[in-house]
Amino acid sequence: MERLDKVLSNLGFGSRKDVKGIVKDGAVEVDGVVAKSSNMQVDPEKSKITVNGEIVRYRKFIYLMMNKPDGVVSATFDNYDETVIDLLEEEYQVFEPFPVGRLDKDTVGLLLLTNDGELNHRLISPKWHVDKIYYAEINTRVDESDVEAFEKGIVLDDGYKCMPGKLEIINSNEDGSEVYVTIQEGKFHQVKRMFQSLDKRVVYLKRVQFGGLSLDEKLPEGSYRELTEEELEKLKSV
Repeated sequence: MERLDKVLSNLGFGSRKDVKGIVKDGAVEVDGVVAKSSNMQVDPEKSKITVNGEIVRYRKFIYLMMNKPDGVVSATFDNYDETVIDLLEEEYQVFEPFPVGRLDKDTVGLLLLTNDGELNHRLISPKWHVDKIYYAEINTRVDESDVEAFEKGIVLDDGYKCMPGKLEIINSNEDGSEVYVTIQEGKFHQVKRMFQSLDKRVVYLKRVQFGGLSLDEKLPEGSYRELTEEELEKLKSV
């Protein structure tokens, strides 16, 4: 059971003070009865709550797919930079979502946001072996020796040995290469540092898949949408 004002506030109907005013105006009904007090206890999952005749759709968790743009940080708060949470409408911010893992400030592409802590842990923990696939542009030629290095597990600059990864060459020449990289970890700047260990530099990085979920190419950078039921089931089954 939860307080009515907390439930409605969390669903975007304003602050608890705003909700108190809505209730006072007689605009809220619980199971067909006009609510007399904003602090009454309700079961949001079982009670039928309406505001101005409209049924309130209660949900505990939200799941969003974002096409993260360049220059925005994967954090809930930052003193200097715009965050991915800043890009969300208020109706989603009230759920206090957080990014699942992170993408570097200059990395773009698929980022999941949710307030479901259990799913977050499952997706970012290396022990669950969840694939993260990136499209990358490299400043020089990439060849089979690099593919083999990824398969063996690259040692980063701090001595950490990465889990085996997959490197797929799309095209390659001395002027630059296009590749797909599949990893199951999320160390700081990991993809960039893996190539750095091979004396190569990542000039563009975009995450295109996460946990079997592909980036919706219809989403412009900076845009987001809720996951479909099918997408959510796919994530939860990895």
